[in-house]
Amino acid sequence: MNEIIKKNGTTFGLVLGLISIAITTIIYAVNLELFTKWWVGILSIVISIAIGIFIVSKTKREMNGQITFKECFSVYFVAAAIGSALSMLYNYILFNFIDPQAKETIKEITMKYTAEMLEKFGTPADAIKEAMANIAETDNYSIGNILTGLAISLLFSAIFGLILAAFFKTKSSEGL
Repeated sequence: MNEIIKKNGTTFGLVLGLISIAITTIIYAVNLELFTKWWVGILSIVISIAIGIFIVSKTKREMNGQITFKECFSVYFVAAAIGSALSMLYNYILFNFIDPQAKETIKEITMKYTAEMLEKFGTPADAIKEAMANIAETDNYSIGNILTGLAISLLFSAIFGLILAAFFKTKSSEGL
């Protein structure tokens, strides 16, 4: 693997991870209800996409404008994988060792908002009760669910990385 790809993938992976940790810490410190807000998730995705575009663009510049599809994908995916792993590790430690009560509070908030949303949509009481029981039984911060979240994050990162690589790769001068 090219040294520029390794350096940028690793450096920006750490940046992505630290940004995610900072966002989680700020939300944790300010108001746990923010963990249940849809716009916080959208904002995190937008930040990740913007950084991804920056990573690939910067790498292409550093490679004198010549970058292959594989190199584009690799630099983005390495960064996304490192960032996601750091973020998930932090969440696991925060909600299982530092403040396990916070995950219970988030679960209660989630149950409240889910019940309200289901009621607004006219969901039958039995279905709401079942949904609440499912939420109550689920530990979103267990090692299994954290690893599942990491796998899903890597899948979406791979898909976005493929799109990004197709857009940023150096166009062939042979007119393929």
